[in-house]
Amino acid sequence: MLQYQLKMEEAPILRLLDAIIVKGLEEKASDIHLEPGEGTDRIRYRIDGVLQQAQRIPMERHTALISCVKLMAGLDIAEKRIPQDGRAQITHEGKSVDLRVSSLPTIAGEKVVIRILDSGTQHLCLDDMGFTKENLTLYRNMYRASYGLVLLTGPTGSGKTTTLYATLQELNRPERNIVTVEDPVEYRIEGINQVAVNLKAGMTFASGLRSILRQDPNVIMIGEIRDRETAEISIQAALTGHLVFSTLHTNTAAGAVTRLLDMGIEPYLAASALRGIVAQRLVRRLCPECKQSYNLNPTMWEWKYLNMLQGTGASLYNAAGCEHCHQSGYSGRVAIHELLPVTVEVKNKIMRRASEEELWNTVCNEFSGLTTLEEDGRRKVCDGVTSVQELLRVLGV
Repeated sequence: MLQYQLKMEEAPILRLLDAIIVKGLEEKASDIHLEPGEGTDRIRYRIDGVLQQAQRIPMERHTALISCVKLMAGLDIAEKRIPQDGRAQITHEGKSVDLRVSSLPTIAGEKVVIRILDSGTQHLCLDDMGFTKENLTLYRNMYRASYGLVLLTGPTGSGKTTTLYATLQELNRPERNIVTVEDPVEYRIEGINQVAVNLKAGMTFASGLRSILRQDPNVIMIGEIRDRETAEISIQAALTGHLVFSTLHTNTAAGAVTRLLDMGIEPYLAASALRGIVAQRLVRRLCPECKQSYNLNPTMWEWKYLNMLQGTGASLYNAAGCEHCHQSGYSGRVAIHELLPVTVEVKNKIMRRASEEELWNTVCNEFSGLTTLEEDGRRKVCDGVTSVQELLRVLGV
C-alpha cells in the first residue's frame, strides 16, 4: 500500500486514489489521467508511450477524488478556474516515488494528470539506451572534448531527458563540477548539482544559466533551449570552455541547426559551438513472451519498405499479446537514433546557411554507416526488437 501524508475523512476516496496509483506503478505507467466526462470519470494510463483506458468511475466521485489528489500535491482545492501544478512524494514497497501533478479546468470539470517519476533512472546506462555500437561510439566522441554544445532533439516524450541523465551519470566524477537547470528536476542524481526553474521567483533557464557560469562548472545541462536568450548564453558557455548539453524540439538532427538560426543565432557562433546533435524517438519493444514470427516474401508490403536492409527472405515479428504484457504485445521501449557529428565540413556548411539536406549529405559523405531515424528503426525491426507497425506509428510514415 502507498504511504503519504494526507488527512481526509472520506476513506473510500482515499482507497480509490490509492488503488489508482498502485495500479499505475504496477503497470509501469508514466502518467495517470483522471478525466471528467458525461456521467462518468475516465481513468487512463500511459504505458510505454500509449494511453490505455483502465476504468470508469461515477461522476459524483470526481470532485472528491480530484480534491484528494490536489491536497496530496499541496494545491489549492478551492481554486478550480486556473491550472495548477504541484508535487508529492509517496512510498511504495519501501521505495520513494515522486509524483508531479497538473490540474486543468475543462468545461466538464477539472482534469488531472499525475506524472510518475521513478527513481530507478539513477541506474540508467548509455549502453542500455538502444544505441547501435557505431552510434554509441559517435555519441561518446561528441562529448569527450572539454567544451562544446551537444544537443538532443525530438518531440515531447521521446526520451531525450533520460538519455541526458544517462550521459551525466557517465560523466559524473569527483573531479568534475556538473550543474543542471531543469523544469522540473525529474530525477535526483547524487553528485550532481541540480537547479529547478521557478518562474514566479524569476528563476528562468537564462537566469539560472547565468548563475551557473559563476559556479565554476565543468559540465552544464540545460533542460531545454526555448528562446534566443537561453540559446545565446548556452553557446557562450560552450565557447568559453564548458561542456554544455541541452534539448530542442525538432524532427531531425539537422533541423536543430535550422532552429538555432531561426532563433537569431549567428551562423558562425552556432558552427563554432556545436559538437554534435542526436535526434531520438522511442518505439515499443515486442514482448519476448508472445511475439510471433512470420516469413517475409516479395509480395508483402513490408518487403519493399525494408528492402534496403533485407535483400533476401527474412522473418519478422508481430505483436500478439499475453498476460505478461497485459495483452498489448509490447513490453518496454527502446530508442532509435539519428546522429549528426559537427565536423569541419559541416561547420563550413552551417556558416553558409546550408539546407538540412545539405548538412545531412555532407556528414554522410564523411561517415559511412550513418542512419536516419527510419533506417535505425528498420534495423531494429529486422532484429526482432520491434514491429514494422510500431515503427510506422511512431514515425508517422
